[in-house]
Amino acid sequence: MVIALRSGESETTEDTERGTQGTATGESLLANVECVFEIKTEQLTMIRFGIAGFGLHAVRRLMPGFALARNCKVVALSRRDSNKAREAATQYGIPHVFASTEELSRCSEVDAVLVTTPNACHLQDVLTAVAARKPVLCEKPMGMNAGECLQMVEGARNAGVLLGVAQVFRFEESTARFRERIAAGDIGRPIFARAEFSFLDSGHHRMWLYDRSLAGGGPVADVGVHCIDALRYMLQDEPRRVSVIGRADERSGNVESAAIVTLEFQRGTLATVLVSFRAHYRTPLEIVGDAGVLRAGDALNVEHPIKLELWRDGQRVAEETVSNQLAYAKQVDSFAAAVEGREVFPVPGLQGWKNQIILDAAYRSLSSGKSEEVPMFSDDPGMK
Repeated sequence: MVIALRSGESETTEDTERGTQGTATGESLLANVECVFEIKTEQLTMIRFGIAGFGLHAVRRLMPGFALARNCKVVALSRRDSNKAREAATQYGIPHVFASTEELSRCSEVDAVLVTTPNACHLQDVLTAVAARKPVLCEKPMGMNAGECLQMVEGARNAGVLLGVAQVFRFEESTARFRERIAAGDIGRPIFARAEFSFLDSGHHRMWLYDRSLAGGGPVADVGVHCIDALRYMLQDEPRRVSVIGRADERSGNVESAAIVTLEFQRGTLATVLVSFRAHYRTPLEIVGDAGVLRAGDALNVEHPIKLELWRDGQRVAEETVSNQLAYAKQVDSFAAAVEGREVFPVPGLQGWKNQIILDAAYRSLSSGKSEEVPMFSDDPGMK
């Protein structure tokens, strides 16, 4: 069965959305999409995922995505709190419950592991899963530093298993259209780029985000990595210098609560990334070229339709409406297809390593107060 999206309403807001695997919310998501169904003669294998560190992100984003996925499902979860683990398993109809990533990875019913634990746990959890010869999709940011990411990529390579990083914006229609229009020359040579990701933290459940030893940083690491990766993807270019100005506050512990990241790309584009835990939800994108401007308000959201506009000489000359509602479903379906060998997963662990190199330079800049060079990275630094 193929679901063809035709601009419909989606989930609720960032702070209230709930999703299930075959339960009421999953059904409501489908009800809010105008779909065309086509029966396919071939039968797709259902790749069985285990979610390591089943928490808030799994509830708000991952399970609604799996509810819309075509060839994968969740059959296992792990969580340190056994009571909450059992509650989640009951709520979503997940048959296998474990207390650790190691136990989950050993389960013969699990084909692939989705790591969603706090950032400081990613290295050990990924290495544990690949040691069990399980393909791994790891949440962003991939690690605490580039060295950790390199260990993960090498570990997966040595074990002969697939490693991907969950940079979900690469599966959005909005970023794909920006990329296509930029490549087609619709705005000429990109001069400026601006991305923003802010959300208002009002008693957020992921309090570990305010602990540098667990998170690696504040919103630059948490959501800034999304914007940086999206810019790399859309511009098809790499940054060579980065500078960061940030501030902390009385609630942000030892990490920043808001920051401005400035990136100088190799082909000359100057980009700004604004991130915050203190502003209401915003994800606008704008790319300014020497022949036109592409812009979209809340371009990265997965809840509501997005209007992309092309401007030239102060006039809007084109617009189109797209939806990112299926981004999380596309991400897990793509990984499942790669596990089966039917396609190449477009965001391998190598991309997570590259993003972390940029994040490391960004935090050096935040500490030094100076612009920092982004070390050149190869597409083949002795690893595949």
